[in-house]
Amino acid sequence: MQQNSNNLIDSNNGMVVNDKHWASIWGNAVSIGENRPESYGKNITFRYPIYSQFSGEGIKLTFDNYCGTEPITISECTIYINGEFKDVTFDNGSKSITIPAKQNVVSDALKCKIDAKSQFEVNFYLKDFTQMRSTVYVSGPLSNSALYAIGNQTHNKDISIDIKRGTNLYYFLSNVSIFTEKENRTILCYGDSITAQDWPDYLQLRCKDNNFNNTAVIRRATSGSRILREYNCIRYESYGLKGTNRFAHEVPTEGVDTVIIQQGINDIIHPVGIDVNPYRPMSDLPTVDEMIDGLKYYIELAKSYNYKVYVGTLLPIENWRTYADFREKMKNELNDWIRKAEGFDGCIDFDKAVRDLNNPKAFAPGLDSGDHLHPSSLGYQKMAECVPELILK
Repeated sequence: MQQNSNNLIDSNNGMVVNDKHWASIWGNAVSIGENRPESYGKNITFRYPIYSQFSGEGIKLTFDNYCGTEPITISECTIYINGEFKDVTFDNGSKSITIPAKQNVVSDALKCKIDAKSQFEVNFYLKDFTQMRSTVYVSGPLSNSALYAIGNQTHNKDISIDIKRGTNLYYFLSNVSIFTEKENRTILCYGDSITAQDWPDYLQLRCKDNNFNNTAVIRRATSGSRILREYNCIRYESYGLKGTNRFAHEVPTEGVDTVIIQQGINDIIHPVGIDVNPYRPMSDLPTVDEMIDGLKYYIELAKSYNYKVYVGTLLPIENWRTYADFREKMKNELNDWIRKAEGFDGCIDFDKAVRDLNNPKAFAPGLDSGDHLHPSSLGYQKMAECVPELILK
């Protein structure tokens, strides 16, 4: 999806390439928005917070309509940084850009100073009716201050509370990269709703607090997604694409040298039989060997990008609504394979970090969000804390 090599000097808006490169500081996947009658937006501005772990002298934005079925138009885009709005342009100076279905665009390079450990905002305006289909839900301490507002607010810092509302849905914006020193690099976290939620933000904050100053952490995660299957009905299509339709599109990214993969639990817990749910036949349930093959596909593809690859174990699921002994057995067999770390650079044992020592089928006290599938905020912090330091340096 992303341009994985440096742009030529003449596309860097005068920035000198020597000893510098483009590295991503923020990123999300795009998935399929939930199908509702109100699936179009008009006359609306989105404002998204962007944290930069390291300094730079230029910014590029990627907007992605990968899950759209028709073109969308970004009418205007700005960045609020260092106390002022800066206009973002496309296609060598155009204020607006139309993105065809299934395609993405990268903005012109914007020359500006980015301070290390700082935050800025990306604003973009959708003037005309726009299919709001390419989106993803994201949460975490660095992600929870996004908003949308009525009208073109791309140059308005103080939007009235009467016309704005917070959101955790990130539409179209999929990557932010900055022009920075070559020692600065990016870790990409790939997965499902567990990775779409808080732990990557906490991992970035760990890098900030412990002065791993050269490491940015970004996401490529979609709620409900599976390694091997995807839904083809409007009721569940928002649960995301399968791995063969995601990984090659999402993972090649500027500045990335390491990918952390944590996915597979939805392959195990979703199928329940058509007598219970007509969209979730038991024939969708893979074998553990098939899931391992799916992970091997990810690993081989990531290795072809010259990335280091770490795979995280699946978390406890006891008392989840579709919990059953055979699902527990599948999860444990897959975790056993992951812990061997054969053919990739290492295992991150997220399961061990959050499970109950006295009942490893369940979360430890205080680490369960309450649904017995997703961790609590403290649980997500424990996940971030268990990532080996050597990966962050």
